[in-house]
Parts: sequence; C-alpha cells; structure tokens
Amino acid sequence: MKITDFMTEVQKLGIDYYTGVPDSQLKALCDHLMDRFGICENHVVAANEGAATGLAAGHFLATGKPAMVYMQNSGIGNAVNPICSLLNDKVYAIPVLFVVGWRGEPGVHDEPQHIFQGEVTCEMLSCLDIAHFVLTPETTEEEFKSAMDEAAKTFASGKCYAVVVKKGALKNDKKMVYENDYPMSREDVVKLIISQAKPDDIFVSTTGKLSRELFEAREARGEGHEKDFLTVGSMGHSSMIALGIAQQKKDRRVFCLDGDGAALMHMGSMAVLGANEPKNLYHVVINNGAHETVGGVPTVSASIDLPAAAKAFGYKQAFTAQNEQEILEALSHCGEEGPILIEIHTNLFSRADLGRPTTTPIQNKEAFMGFVAGE
Repeated sequence: MKITDFMTEVQKLGIDYYTGVPDSQLKALCDHLMDRFGICENHVVAANEGAATGLAAGHFLATGKPAMVYMQNSGIGNAVNPICSLLNDKVYAIPVLFVVGWRGEPGVHDEPQHIFQGEVTCEMLSCLDIAHFVLTPETTEEEFKSAMDEAAKTFASGKCYAVVVKKGALKNDKKMVYENDYPMSREDVVKLIISQAKPDDIFVSTTGKLSRELFEAREARGEGHEKDFLTVGSMGHSSMIALGIAQQKKDRRVFCLDGDGAALMHMGSMAVLGANEPKNLYHVVINNGAHETVGGVPTVSASIDLPAAAKAFGYKQAFTAQNEQEILEALSHCGEEGPILIEIHTNLFSRADLGRPTTTPIQNKEAFMGFVAGE
C-alpha cells in the first residue's frame, strides 16, 4: 500500500499528531512523516515507546483527538505500563492508534532477538485488549478502509486499535537521506577502540549495527568473540548490563559501547550508573544523532549536552571527541577512576554489505561468561 493512501485513511480518524520510535519495517511511514512534518509539534520522535504513549495521551487530553504511536514490536514492552494503567477503558479510556512493525513474523526469516517477540506480537495486543489489523503487501484499499472504520468504532468506546505491519506492506516512492558532517564512521571508531584494549578488557555493545560492526572487527583482526557481549535486543539496557558486570569484576576494565538512541531510551540508567560509582566502567556513547540502524530518523542527541548530563549524574569525568586524535586522548583516561563517559560524534555511514554475527546468542553468552570468569 502506498503510504499516501495509508495516511489518507488514518487522517479520517481525526489523527493529526504522530509520535513513536522508528523501525526499519516502518521506514516508509517514518520517511513520510519526516518529509511532511520534520520534527515539530505534530511529529515527535520519542525517547521510548512508553514515552510516546504518554505524549499521545497528553495530546488527547488537550484536544480530544486520538494520536498515532509508531514502533517496532519490540517496543510493545516499553508501552505496556501506560497502555494498561493510563489508556485502558477501565482507567482513563484514551484511544490511540498504534502502528507496529512486525519483526520476527512466524515463517519469515529474521534475527534471533526478534523470533519470540514475533511469535507473541498479536497475542500480546489481544492480551492488552487492543483490537488489531494485520497489514500485508496484499491488503487492498477496501480492506484497509474497513479496518479504519473498525478503528473509529473502537475509539468511540475509549479503546485503542493497532495496525500490525508486515514486511513490505507500506511503500514510499520518496526516500529521505539523513547525514551529518562528522569525519569518522561508527565502524572506524569501533575498530579504533578495540585496538587500544587490554587483553582482559570486557565489552558490552548495544543493539543494532554497532554490535554487528564489533563482531566483524574481531573477525578482521583474527580474534575470537568471547570478550564481547553483543546486546542484540533489549535496546537501551546495555549500560545496566555493563554495570552488573563491573560491580562483580572490579579488577577488570568494563566498556559499554552504546548508541545515542539507546542511551536516550532509558536515560535514567545513566543516573543509576553514576550513583553507584563503578570505578572500572567506561561508557562510550557513539553519537551519530540518529536511529541509523532503522533508517536514520534523527534523535534529539544533537541538541543536548550529554557530557554535562553525565557529570550531573555523577560520572567522574566526561569527554567529547570526533576525530582519531581526540578519541585516543579520551581513551587514555580509561584506567582512571570511573565511571567515565566518552561521547564520540560520528557520521551516518554504514556498509551495505555489513554482516551479522555467525554465532548464536547462546554461544556468545557461554563464551563471554567463560572469559569473564577467567577460564
């Protein structure tokens, strides 16, 4: 379905406010929203899906109009609390249209972190008392119009409705291009960081292409992967995984390789990390100002002072870098008392032929635990 046809039917519901977290399955929608609205009062790229749900609720309370919340199905978990305790018709009866990218759809090959989420997506929506329609590449305009008629009736009763989007179901002829002027790519930064590592250093890497680039960098160096925990799912939680390790392995340097979108998603974790004062933890946020892994839609990280926030949260030191010399200078402090934040600005380049880990998550976990244990 063309995105313009999709949006025409959506707007008949009275929807003129859009918020969410980008997803590659919803790239046609995200590009359309960025092309039409950019980032403005009518379109907010939220830090996480629960926050987007709160924004939608606030919009309804102010206008009486439902809003759209878009997300990958992995984000449903972030939204469960406000869906149940805020939107539900037994509480405030606030209608929202959820547009959910269906990763891990049964019968469609996908990465391990999406498999179980994909299996339970529709079941979760039903459990949350959210009626839903599955949009496929074969869906006709009449079928979608009928679904939006059902959504209108659902909204009238104070309930939510969801459109679950299969791969390739939405099309947009106009492709948005996102870029910035920083000199280094994330992949080059990852290579540089591990080239400076000590043999017993521990790495926890965030969701998305960063972990894939770390895996390939190890391959290119002829190294194993036991030093790295690849957080292929659970976006935004790598820093807490790293903290849990650092608290138990105080004699080892622990590096969290994070992304700006992931750091923003659960930014309260930075406050917890700072308050716990792990002396051996070094939080590296590779900041390209975008959700690049899922299409490049901007985050708000370009407009915030992340090092200042880290210091306010209790980090001992915080640095910003954007070229090799500055990165090496910042890394030279990793050995001093932590936690230390290193924000590294990069461009949005990533290789079209970037591979995926050839080991399973279970294999990664077992090898990593052996390395951490010193075996």
